[in-house]
Amino acid sequence: MSDPDKLDRLAASHGAPPPDTLRARLQALLARGRDDALLRFGLGKACLDEGDAAAAAEHLQKATEHKPDYTAAWKLLGKALLAQGRAQEAGSAWQQGLALAQRQGDHQAGREMGVFLKRLSAPPPG
Repeated sequence: MSDPDKLDRLAASHGAPPPDTLRARLQALLARGRDDALLRFGLGKACLDEGDAAAAAEHLQKATEHKPDYTAAWKLLGKALLAQGRAQEAGSAWQQGLALAQRQGDHQAGREMGVFLKRLSAPPPG
């Protein structure tokens, strides 16, 4: 089951209002005192999907604090940081996520972050 499916079930189980947006439902859960890695990851992804990279980075950073070995959170944190023009910080997030992915045997996440790092270090075209 995907993280968005888990987040929908989580929101429904806590009496969240009918969906306006996933972001609004998850923010309501956070406002009610629930705060964990999955919720912060979902909020970060929802913010990033809406183009709010600054809020996404804040939530994804919290997700990595709650669960430091959450490779998917490190991957999205890098994307959110890069979307803000914070390339060096994005690279650091991806390096940390890549190291975790390699230790955990998370080959897919490791490959993706490796590609992001290569793109980040490549000279600009032209």
